[in-house]
Amino acid sequence: MPYPTDRPAVWFVTGASRGLGLALVAHLLSTGAQVAATTRSTERLQAALAEVDTTNLLALEVSLTDEAEVNTAFKQANDRFGRVDVVVNNAGYGYLGAVEETSSTAVTDMLNVQIGGTWNVIRAALPPMRAAHSGHIINVSSILGILSFPGWGLYCAAKFALEGLSESLAAEVADYGIEVSIVEPGYFRTDFLTDDSLAVAADISDAYPGIRQIVTEHQEMSGSQLGDPAQAAAALVSIACRTGGPLRQQLGSDLSNMAEEKVDSLKAEILAGRDLAHSTDYVR
Repeated sequence: MPYPTDRPAVWFVTGASRGLGLALVAHLLSTGAQVAATTRSTERLQAALAEVDTTNLLALEVSLTDEAEVNTAFKQANDRFGRVDVVVNNAGYGYLGAVEETSSTAVTDMLNVQIGGTWNVIRAALPPMRAAHSGHIINVSSILGILSFPGWGLYCAAKFALEGLSESLAAEVADYGIEVSIVEPGYFRTDFLTDDSLAVAADISDAYPGIRQIVTEHQEMSGSQLGDPAQAAAALVSIACRTGGPLRQQLGSDLSNMAEEKVDSLKAEILAGRDLAHSTDYVR
């Protein structure tokens, strides 16, 4: 079933009190959609939406890594709105630090949120979507889900994993009329690069001075990013409205060319390694 036009669409959005999630929730409410929005602080979400009509908002304080809390949140959304048409897995945070400097705790925390939390949401969303033979799951990855930079190893690891999860999911649910989209934003003018959303390795050394410079450059970049969150919100709605569209969609011009270059580079590597790859078969 396509995106509903005869009634307000019902959205379930995670990570809703900051960044692209907040921009999306504000945009949806302004268009009359019904929104269940998860956050770690409903007070912060309500304050951020002070100038928006929140009649159609269900604000939910949820720890996405707690499966029981996620299941309860979906039940509340279905009880309030009757169904969920679109799920947006947007919750997450950035992390900068060399691979060697990244602690096991940081790795666990990142993967618990980006992968474990997303998985909890997907498991809760799918049974009613399958029963309705409709629905759309949008997983917000990053341009760093297809290419990587020094210092972003942990964040890239999480986003690369999210992309793989999403590819498998798309193939598994296609027969149930459920769409899956991966959204890969570049840099948008949100608080993603502020201390609220960007963690930095705590135990650093003098072995990676280049990464210290990268950290400084990104902190100084905040407020000057090219991407407009309001335009991204509108783009997410357009993605939800389409059926049979491409699995991936980049947002922002800043890194789009880099994505093309990564694809070309990957193909060149595959072709260069073809003979060695084929040489490992049993000789017939």
